[in-house]
Amino acid sequence: MTVQLTPYLAFRSETREALDFYASVFGGEPTCVTYAQYGMGGDDEGGKVMHGHLATPHGLVLMAADRPDAVPLEGENAISLSLFGDADDSERLTGWFAALAEGGQVNLPLAQAPWGDSFGQVDDRWGIHWMVNIGGAAA
Repeated sequence: MTVQLTPYLAFRSETREALDFYASVFGGEPTCVTYAQYGMGGDDEGGKVMHGHLATPHGLVLMAADRPDAVPLEGENAISLSLFGDADDSERLTGWFAALAEGGQVNLPLAQAPWGDSFGQVDDRWGIHWMVNIGGAAA
């Protein structure tokens, strides 16, 4: 088996909604397991997602969970997720950028960058920071 690095996102009772949104953007079917399914969480947190997983038809993998109330979420998001491809991926990446921007905030519109690629930055509706780079193609 090949070693992989996979983003694991943390939410506060919004994991199902977030993974459903990411599935609508990237494709795939999210799966979720609750704390209660493993005898954890009690009445207050048993219905929260202990582990969520989304594998897309394009090879992307996202994992996510609802943090228990006792575990703080980081105040500032220090993580950026990067999507990149070449001119053949331009239409797909441009569509993903637009979909991630719905309900979020475009910080840098997807446009030709000084290095010749198209590049843009967007924070999705949960504040997750995405960078999109399309090699050799103007969006």
